[in-house]
Amino acid sequence: MRLATILPRASVEPVPVAAAPDGTWIELAAVIGREAPRMKHALPWLMAHGGHLPERTAAWKGPRYRESEFAFLPPVVRPHSFRDFHAFEQHAKNAPGRRGHEMAPAWYETPMFYFSNHNALVGHEAPVCAPAGAVELDYELELGVVIGHGGRDIAPHRAWEHVAGFTIINDLTARDLQRQEMAVGLGSAKAKDFATAVGPWLVTREALADRIAGEKLTLAMSARVNGRELSRGNAAALFHPIPRLIAQASRDTELFPGDLLGTGAVGTGCIFELGPENTGGWLKPGDVVELEVECIGVLRTPIVARPRPPGP
Repeated sequence: MRLATILPRASVEPVPVAAAPDGTWIELAAVIGREAPRMKHALPWLMAHGGHLPERTAAWKGPRYRESEFAFLPPVVRPHSFRDFHAFEQHAKNAPGRRGHEMAPAWYETPMFYFSNHNALVGHEAPVCAPAGAVELDYELELGVVIGHGGRDIAPHRAWEHVAGFTIINDLTARDLQRQEMAVGLGSAKAKDFATAVGPWLVTREALADRIAGEKLTLAMSARVNGRELSRGNAAALFHPIPRLIAQASRDTELFPGDLLGTGAVGTGCIFELGPENTGGWLKPGDVVELEVECIGVLRTPIVARPRPPGP
């Protein structure tokens, strides 16, 4: 089942929805109860009762929406936290080399992550501009994991039980700001603080059960800029698999329903790794980034010019 959070054009309140078999849209909030206006509050219920939801949504006779009638928000509008990992070996090897550094051997020992701005998430088709003072705007092609059941010190062999589903993450990055921040041993901070695109769908773990074998999830991933494919990889290439990311994230702390985990960029999954000289340069106003993950969909992000500051 595919889930999303939308903002109907005539409303100011986000509404969780599910895709119906006929391609129309069902107001999921009416199916699961109005006590769950935000997706993260509905996730534990969905994990417990999701087996009957396709039939219930198919039988729903209430309001339906088409894409022209709403705007996509991130599947979880304001998660408690957003941890972004660095879990693909190819990217972990190539990125330090572009900076003139060797890959740290400790990378192989423990999955590493940083906390990103969980209040700066934007949805499918949301326009994004580079942050102030930045000219090296980049995309990052990532798989997102949404927690459904919270927990602490989650063992890897139980980790899949805590996953509500999967989404697409475009971890937009200002590489010139990142370079300044990492030069003093910190970051990324303002280099990633401005916007992270997520969506458009949250696809439930049950819907992808045939793609999961042990700790491995197999999903093809690709990125296009202005229709030209630049990146291609597969979630199966994760050196640190998703159950071990969850175990690390929950070590000595509590994960909550709706928490978002990013895998980090798949190998070749950003302009920085490929080299701007090989891709037509950094992202600029007028570009459109499309990130596609098999069985999930396409996350589209138009790049726009930075608004002029207000006059005195």
